[in-house]
Amino acid sequence: MSILSPQNMRLFIFFVGLFFTSPLSAQDRLMDVLKAELYREAKEFRAMSDSADRPYFISFRVDATKSETVNSSFGSLVYSRASHHRVFTPMVRIGSYRFDNYHQIRESLVFDRTAPSYLPVEDSEDAIRQTVWWMTDQAYKNAVERYEKARSNIAVKVEEEDHSDDYTPQKAVKYFEPEPDARYLRFKRSDWEKKLCRYSAAFAEPDIMEGWANISLQTVRKYYVSTEGAEIAHNQTYIHLSIGAKVKANDGMDLPLSYSWFAQTTAHLPSDRVVLAKIAQIAERLKMMKQAPVVDAFSGPALLSAEAAGVFFHEIFGHRVEGQRMRLESDGQTFKNKIGEAVLPEFLTVYMDPTISEYKGMDVNGSCRYDDEGVKSEKVILVENGILKGFLMSRVPLKGFPASNGHGRAAPGLDPVTRQSNLIVETSAPKTEKELRQAMKEELIRQGKTFGYYFASVTGGFTQTGRYRPNAFNITPTEVYRVYADDRPDELVRGVDLVGTPLAMFSQIALAGDRYGFFNGTCGAESGNIPVSCISPMLFVKQIEIQKQNKSQSKLPLLPKP
Repeated sequence: MSILSPQNMRLFIFFVGLFFTSPLSAQDRLMDVLKAELYREAKEFRAMSDSADRPYFISFRVDATKSETVNSSFGSLVYSRASHHRVFTPMVRIGSYRFDNYHQIRESLVFDRTAPSYLPVEDSEDAIRQTVWWMTDQAYKNAVERYEKARSNIAVKVEEEDHSDDYTPQKAVKYFEPEPDARYLRFKRSDWEKKLCRYSAAFAEPDIMEGWANISLQTVRKYYVSTEGAEIAHNQTYIHLSIGAKVKANDGMDLPLSYSWFAQTTAHLPSDRVVLAKIAQIAERLKMMKQAPVVDAFSGPALLSAEAAGVFFHEIFGHRVEGQRMRLESDGQTFKNKIGEAVLPEFLTVYMDPTISEYKGMDVNGSCRYDDEGVKSEKVILVENGILKGFLMSRVPLKGFPASNGHGRAAPGLDPVTRQSNLIVETSAPKTEKELRQAMKEELIRQGKTFGYYFASVTGGFTQTGRYRPNAFNITPTEVYRVYADDRPDELVRGVDLVGTPLAMFSQIALAGDRYGFFNGTCGAESGNIPVSCISPMLFVKQIEIQKQNKSQSKLPLLPKP
């Protein structure tokens, strides 16, 4: 369907009229410039003689980011800076909603994409339009080339399993937020320089090789305009306060331990007393960890703290319900044909909700009012009482799921794909930690094992979802304990990776706790690094597998610490 087809003509006329009559961007010069340049380029493309190469859809996306960053080490300031940049990302689609240049090219490892470009941070219309014009021209040329590759590819390959369209039309949304008021954030960099130096100074102990504290504040103003008539400007705020330290064991193993807090205003950050108490706890744990035994490979019962369980679900479940991924012939498609089937224990419900900014009084990181394809974000029930109900969807449809639910997300400069937001796992049968531990000890006795493991904290993980490699996951713990069946005290250990395959692991989840933990972090995938949250209760799992963690082979420093 081209931009001049009868089906699109009324929409195009409607869109042209709105470009100069809409009041939504009256307070925002950049929005006006983007709309004017999009209208001009769309008009020029309409005049092209070759209708086959006319774009049927164009969108402009800008991520305007203002950042404040402060980092300190062992009581001294390492850097303190402010930055401001705008990243422009055009999308040009040739062909039709049914089949276009974004169609997958099977058995190809190459995906052509236009490099992102920085716009001026000043509202200079001429300079902005020059960059937008040039980058859109490059995106168009790449689109034409890739469209031909996609057409050739489908002509010589076997019939595809999913015949859904390549893109879904979207009703035009008009939404405008004023720029964020910096006074609301209550951030004064000079005050935080002093505060962070006090924090990191508390790590100045003989065994600690690295000790740091940092804070990062970002306000992101996101713009989206399209030839469908969308005009969106909204804001997101991220504040991360982090502390951490590292020691080195005698066998060369690096042992890091860190903690972070997320908030949307500094008023929600912890007090000095809370932060300093956590620093003291980290320092004490690291001393113990340095002397802790290294584990061997193991298979058996385990407890996952609420924070660890959140990361566990993000990696082994969340990525496997991203709808656009399941369109790929190369994907493992773990859950694609399991709608209505039991995939988790009946006491678990899992959903994704980018519409909330807090959960149980805690700020969450994966919130967005609109996604990066101009679609209003929605809460999505993924699993209800153990039964698979749905998938996360972008504007790339999937058989049985023709519409987006607002989960097309991307880092600045990259094209959106289906991504996670705020992942929330809830239980209808909560148990106390004491009950979980008792169940684990009974399972240890049943399996004839002396001990299992408790995963107290993790730094993240990764997973494989493709068909070319085993569909495995790897979670990276930082604080792990042996839990003994005979009621001996828990024993701190080191050198552990939690590994496995998703379906096998899901079948072993036995019980869930009554308290929820939060992991606010960043997820990296095809469309870059995006903010996400994982929220879950503690879990008792009857069977897990661990392997030895890779470790540094370098010796301890030869010279004494100054």
